[in-house]
Amino acid sequence: MNPEDDPERASIGVPPSSLDEAIGRLRAARVPTEIVGVASRLQAHGHAAVLVGGAVRDALLTLPADDWDLATSATPAEVQALFPRTLPTGLEHGTVTVMVHAPRSGPRRKPVPVEVTTFRGEGAYLDGRRPSTVVFHRELRDDLARRDFTINAFAWDPVARVFSDPFDGLADLQARVLRAVGDPLERFQEDGLRTLRAVRFCATRAVTLEANTAAAIPERLTVLDSVSRERVWVELGKLLSAPVPSRGLVPMVETGVWPHVLPDFDPRDAFPSVDALPPDPVLRLARLLLSCPPGVALERFGALKPSRVDKQRLGALLSSRGADLARAEDPVAARRAAAVLGREHVADLLALHAVPEERASMILGAIDGSPLSVRELAISGRDLQSAGIARPGPAMGQLLDALLEAVIEQPELNFAPHLLTRARDMTGRE
Repeated sequence: MNPEDDPERASIGVPPSSLDEAIGRLRAARVPTEIVGVASRLQAHGHAAVLVGGAVRDALLTLPADDWDLATSATPAEVQALFPRTLPTGLEHGTVTVMVHAPRSGPRRKPVPVEVTTFRGEGAYLDGRRPSTVVFHRELRDDLARRDFTINAFAWDPVARVFSDPFDGLADLQARVLRAVGDPLERFQEDGLRTLRAVRFCATRAVTLEANTAAAIPERLTVLDSVSRERVWVELGKLLSAPVPSRGLVPMVETGVWPHVLPDFDPRDAFPSVDALPPDPVLRLARLLLSCPPGVALERFGALKPSRVDKQRLGALLSSRGADLARAEDPVAARRAAAVLGREHVADLLALHAVPEERASMILGAIDGSPLSVRELAISGRDLQSAGIARPGPAMGQLLDALLEAVIEQPELNFAPHLLTRARDMTGRE
């Protein structure tokens, strides 16, 4: 089946059926000309230069591959000597950014940055996040040996068009198996986020954990605790954005990762409902947390250091008013709940609470074209002031709130002459 004919396959990718097909896909990949140019110059001066990382994997899966990583046997000093303009982006980790200029005959463009990283090995990870030392290597295999999983340990030479797969990752990709490179206990000890990345890949690339890799995860979960919570939320958000998030959530629970991310409750009953929701990480997380008291849920989420917008949105989704909206049996009750929650959250709440189609249609119809906030009234505070009905201050705010309550009950009354007359009646002004 063509991946484009199946939305899920178009998201998780289709492995190549053979080595020849794999090479054909890499040949067809759209590698930016600037990156190929840098690789060509490095090779012309006797250095290896290959593409590595997730972009190579995704090109093999016929997925969009944009973030190409260029690795080389050249040291940072040798890279800097070969190009007229470079930036020392991360010399301690072997990374130099080469600024590639557009041809003089072409239109004027800003230089294009190309990151180049020296083949490297790493010393002990003392904090579960960063290596204590970095050693530069001349051999590609030594660099690939430090990668996390075999399906991420590929290399593609965009000049000679040679594919390298020293850890048999292509076979694992074809079998949709996630296997650590080398000793999984060592790989998970090196970087605490890898345990969460493992279950994330189960969801985003529809792979299953190889037995030894799965068995090593519980042994290294204390290392995950040292990872910044912001990075944890990014990984969890990617998992929850997958076509079928339960593919990652199930091993996340089974391997013990879950309580190191969101502790003190069991989410498994919610998995079928989460899969049925749109691929929105905050909405799906709200469903996982729906059984928790809102205050507890927000505390758990807040510990992951989300953005203010995401935290506010989750609070609205878990508000008791959300349940009121879902249970609304008449248009006035629907508008009153929606006015508190905000119009922007209504569709999400209907999905979150799996509101039946007939009731959802009633609720959406009730708020369509009806004012739900003071800003949506047909008059403003300035109109009240101009008409001599109220002056700026708390009393004006209370009057506008009372007018909003009136039109929530009767939206057809939301026109300026009526609201001004009603305001005069409320204040006793002639």
